[in-house]
Amino acid sequence: MELDELRKDCARRQKKGLHFILASIVIWSLILATQMINLTVEQKNLVIFCCSAILFPLAWGLSKALGIDFEGKGNPLTKAGIIFSINQLLYILIAMWVFAAVPDKMLMVYTMIFGAHLMPFSWLYQSKTYLILSIVIPIMALLVGLFCHPYVLAIIMVIVEILFSVLLHLEVKKLA
Repeated sequence: MELDELRKDCARRQKKGLHFILASIVIWSLILATQMINLTVEQKNLVIFCCSAILFPLAWGLSKALGIDFEGKGNPLTKAGIIFSINQLLYILIAMWVFAAVPDKMLMVYTMIFGAHLMPFSWLYQSKTYLILSIVIPIMALLVGLFCHPYVLAIIMVIVEILFSVLLHLEVKKLA
């Protein structure tokens, strides 16, 4: 297969990663709940990191429920998607530094990392939604994170992730 055919196959079989974005609605909702309860900033930040740990199991479960090919065996570009996901783990080191150095801004930095890591998926899935949100989320996170309480950023991210899911669903429907 040619490269574009492999990308279309990956987008079709993995439904453009919709299961991961749906899982992130749950994670951002948990982050929002964390921001609303009476904990120290450091405790909230630690819970945020813990929330991230459920992404892959949750996405796997959603892929099974939605009939999405989680593993994408047979398509060599699946390995690229894994690399695109794993690179975020390296960026999380930045958030860990912020956790210690400027704990009040950790959610802002975490959100910026989340948004920016989406850009390679715009290429893999040939998705304008991924491209636009990979730019909008970090800029929005910076502006909201500098001027608003972290719970406002968490609320906005729940809304953005719901919108993201709807837009991805529409893109996936066009593939069928």
